[in-house]
Amino acid sequence: MNQIQKSQKRRARIRYQIRKKLRGTPERPRLVVYRSLDHIYAQLIDDVNARTLLTVSTKSKDVTDKISSAKGKIEKSKIVGKITAEKAVSGNISSVVFDRNGYLYHGRVKALADGAREGGLKF
Repeated sequence: MNQIQKSQKRRARIRYQIRKKLRGTPERPRLVVYRSLDHIYAQLIDDVNARTLLTVSTKSKDVTDKISSAKGKIEKSKIVGKITAEKAVSGNISSVVFDRNGYLYHGRVKALADGAREGGLKF
């Protein structure tokens, strides 16, 4: 087993442990973060009804205009977090459960969470 497979297996194990404890409701959905090498994605998920309420990413058309001036992935993540919070607050969602999806709470994941808090979401 090479290093990539080990890290993927480790992240999957951590992810399952986190998901056992977290549950999103319509009043307090789960904010899930996924990061790839170039992009970051944020989703608000209602686990009770199995629905995705909101999706924002660096690939979204309304976000690409705002992140074009940002330097670096961390700044872009913070902007995605702010936009996610703005859309959630406009949809009458004020508090969420944060699901880091097996990633360390550091760097881009932390920047997205900080941006969401600045935008008005409560964790």
